[in-house]
Formats: sequence, C-alpha cells, structure tokens
Amino acid sequence: MTPSRDIPVFAYKLLIVLATVIWGLSFVVMKDAVDVMEPAWLIGVRFLITAALLTAVLWRHVRPALTRRQLACGGILGLLLFLAYWTQTIGLAFTTPGKNAFLTATYCVMVPFMFWAAAGKRPTAFNLAAAVLCVTGMGLVSLAPGTQAVEFGDVMTLVCAVFFGLHIVCVSRFSQGCDVLAITVFQFWVMGVCGVVVGALTEAPPNAAAVSPEFLFNMAYLIVLASCVALVIQNVALAHVPPAQASLLLSLEAVFGVLFSVLLYGEVLTLRLAGGFALIFAAVVLSEAFPLRGRRQQPEDIPAAAAAADALMGDNEAAGDLEEVLEGRN
Repeated sequence: MTPSRDIPVFAYKLLIVLATVIWGLSFVVMKDAVDVMEPAWLIGVRFLITAALLTAVLWRHVRPALTRRQLACGGILGLLLFLAYWTQTIGLAFTTPGKNAFLTATYCVMVPFMFWAAAGKRPTAFNLAAAVLCVTGMGLVSLAPGTQAVEFGDVMTLVCAVFFGLHIVCVSRFSQGCDVLAITVFQFWVMGVCGVVVGALTEAPPNAAAVSPEFLFNMAYLIVLASCVALVIQNVALAHVPPAQASLLLSLEAVFGVLFSVLLYGEVLTLRLAGGFALIFAAVVLSEAFPLRGRRQQPEDIPAAAAAADALMGDNEAAGDLEEVLEGRN
C-alpha cells in the first residue's frame, strides 16, 4: 500500500484514530439521544438522513449499481445492521456507554467462529484463547456484583455484537462483484426504513423534545460526524494502512467509549469493570493480531474488523473517489 500525494502512512493512522475518537464519543451522544427518542425511531431518522447525504455524494457509484442483485445484497446487509444498531441502542438505554462500547467490541472475537460455520475455516489457537479471555471479561462486566444475574442492557448489547459479526461475514461474501460503496448506501436506506417501520409499529412517536437544540445537536453529531465523516475518514485511511495495524487501531473505539463515559457521563470505573474491560481488550488484540505473526498475510487472513472495513472500502480506486469527496473535488 503506497500513500498517495506523499502523505506519510503515519498520517493515515492518525485518521483512523480520529475516527475511533468520533465513534467513542458517539456512545455518550447516543445515550443522551435515546433518552429523548426511542431506539427504532432514532435509527430510522439517523440513517435515512445519512443515506440521503451519501446518495448525493456517491451518486456516480449508486446509479449504475441499481440492479436486482446489488439491491438484494444491500437489503440483507441493511437488515442485519439495523438489528445490530437496534439491539445496541436498546442495550444502551439500560447500561452505561462504557459497558456498551466494550461489549459491542466482542464481535471481533466472534467473527472467526462465524467464518468457521459459514466457510469451514477453523479458528486458530489464538482465537480460542481470545474467546476464553473475552468470556471472562464479559462475566466481570455484565454480572451484577453479588448475583448470578446478567443485566438486560448487557444481554442486548451482546446480541448486537452477534448481529455485527454476521454483518461482517455477509459483507465479505457480498463484496465480490458488487460496488461496495453503492451497497453501503443501499444498506443505510434499508436501515432507515426499518427503523421508521419498527418505530411506528412498536414505539411511541417522537415528541416535542426531538426538536430541542440539545437533541438536534446530538443528531447532527451522529449523522454528520459518526456516520458520514468517520466513514469517509476510515475508508480513505484503510487504503494506505496494513490491515493488521488498522484493526488494532480500530479497536481503540471501545477504549475511547469508556474514557468519554467516565469523563462526560459520570460512569464509575470500578476495579471489577476495569479488569473486565482489560480482558476484553486483550481478547480483541489477541484475536486480531497474533494469528498473523510469522506468516505472510493472505486476503482470507485479514482480521475481522479490518476485513469488514476493507470490504466496505472496496478497492483503491473507490478509496481515491472518497479522497476526492473528502477534499471537495467531486
């Protein structure tokens, strides 16, 4: 991967870190937003607007991709990602942003086992060790002190991690023969429609608080920064950073999620929680990095988080288009 325009690789790594900072803060922003608008409605409004913005920006990719196959792929991805965000947002309403961030990150450990079920590729010993660390960490984070009960918000967050993992597996399958930027836009449209439909059927409609300055600021952050800007930053940077390094940098999202939860939400970081977070983070690092040591990277060896991001990115030509968008030259 050769950086374009003499931009050093270090600069692209900083861009990935910037994206994880944006997403880390989004856990606190979503916590405030879900107190005003119920989960399905929040996802529907957020991603309909996101889809409209990205359709306008990426129209030259979207228009030729309006085929039955690519629309179907986008529809499946959109349904899985809607279920992931919906259960994550429900979980966030019943737990803290920090716990939500770290439990969501467990999808990185789940993905190798999902690929085993889907494609027969056996997990490595590192994946198995990571799973043990992850389960131990989840127990420390999720089990209420002094009881054997797992809190509802934590259960829903773990369910969301399963859907994120399934989404990654499907992205890797559907990226062959599709314009991944276009099917990304299609999935956002499906997410938005699903959110509005589910919200209309199961939740109370948005109230007057949904037009308050505080809520509109939160929605602007989620739509413009967390959904559009961070996506562009990630995709441009991933064209120039080796996948193994990128995946580890992307895992910092959970760390920033906890940091902002402690600083802005007032979450108390007990020794028990800190130990659980440390074990989950160690599991993510072990699952992502160590299986690649000592052997040349092949496409199928790309770590889970980077595989999803690379599949979303597509190829260097697509990333170049995104660079032009980022620089306002499209």
